[in-house]
Formats: sequence, C-alpha cells, structure tokens
Amino acid sequence: MKRVLFISGGWDGHQPEVFTALYAAQLESYGFTCQLETDLDCLTALDLGTFDLIVPNWTMGELSPAQSKALRGAILAGTNLGGFHGGLGDAFRADVDFKLMVGGSFAAHPYIGDYDVNITDPDHVITQGIPLEFPYNSEQYYMLIDPGVHILAETVCVYEGQSVPMPIAWIKKWGQGRVFYAALGHVPEEFETCPAALELTVRGLRWAAGDL
Repeated sequence: MKRVLFISGGWDGHQPEVFTALYAAQLESYGFTCQLETDLDCLTALDLGTFDLIVPNWTMGELSPAQSKALRGAILAGTNLGGFHGGLGDAFRADVDFKLMVGGSFAAHPYIGDYDVNITDPDHVITQGIPLEFPYNSEQYYMLIDPGVHILAETVCVYEGQSVPMPIAWIKKWGQGRVFYAALGHVPEEFETCPAALELTVRGLRWAAGDL
C-alpha cells in the first residue's frame, strides 16, 4: 500500500486544503493511504522515509534550513516528490535548492484564458490514453525551466511579441527519487470541463509514487 504525505498551506488563493482533499480522494480510490498535514514542522517531526510520495501543496511560504534539508534529503534517498500548479511550482521562492529539485519555477501568468495543452510524449505511462491535444481555460503559467527535465506536455505562450513552447508537465530524477510536476489546476471547477487535466496530474502522482 502506497503512503502519501500531503502538506497544505501557504497562499489561501490556491485553496490548498480543497485541492489536497481532491487529490487525496483520487489517490485513495487507487488504494493509497494519505496523511494530510498543515504544518511544515512535519518535515522534521516525521520519518519522511516511510512515505512513497510527498506532495507539498504550499504556494509561496518559507522553509527553514532544517525543513528544506529534511525534504531534499528524503527525495535524494528514494522518497518521491509530486505536485501541481502553484502548490509546488511557486512554493518556497527563496529556496534555490528546492527549486533545483523541482526542476522549474513559476515566473508569471501574463495570460489567463483559453489555450491548448499538447502532449509531447504520448508513449509515457503517464500520458497514455490522454488526448494528444485538449483545450483548457485558466492561468497559463510561464515557467523558468531546468533544461534537464523530461517534458510530458506543453503549451504555447504568446507574450511580448514572441511565441514560445512552455512546459506544463514534466518528470525528472533527484538522487534516487522521482519528481513529477503539472502546472494545471487553479480552481477545482476547471476539472469539470477538462477531466483530462485532472487525469494527467493524478497519473503523474501515481507514477511518482511507483504505482504506474
């Protein structure tokens, strides 16, 4: 049975506990056991090595040096990391080592509206069965990306006279740990009109935990 640690907090605008409940319910439907915490002190109080997956859902905020070291050390040793939208992509802005582990960082969302999501690796187990292209309406994240990540899905950002492909979902390794991130999901209602977005993230979290 896979064990997942969700840590929810930070900026209230991203409804951290609402999204944690949503994703925890999804994972529990696949037999996962989810522990939900709302205090970053759990990173030093718990034995992180007993979890298969850690999901920090904490937009902005700040990790203490001890908390950051504990989290990064756990992933290096083989616990896995997953997350979504600002809860991981815009978490702990001042912690450069954390951002290196994640593989990318939120910069801005200069456009909010309709855009297309394109699957770039349709053969990966995470993306199998997901439409190769699907429309989405939300914040379009402009990310700063580690060029070493493996991109699963992207969009095209048009801004300041340029049109550039922008990763939306990726995976990478951090020591012995697997890392998954997807930028989709600003409000839960988006998944009612675009179930593919929810499925992409759920499958990514399952992969990170070793369930796919």
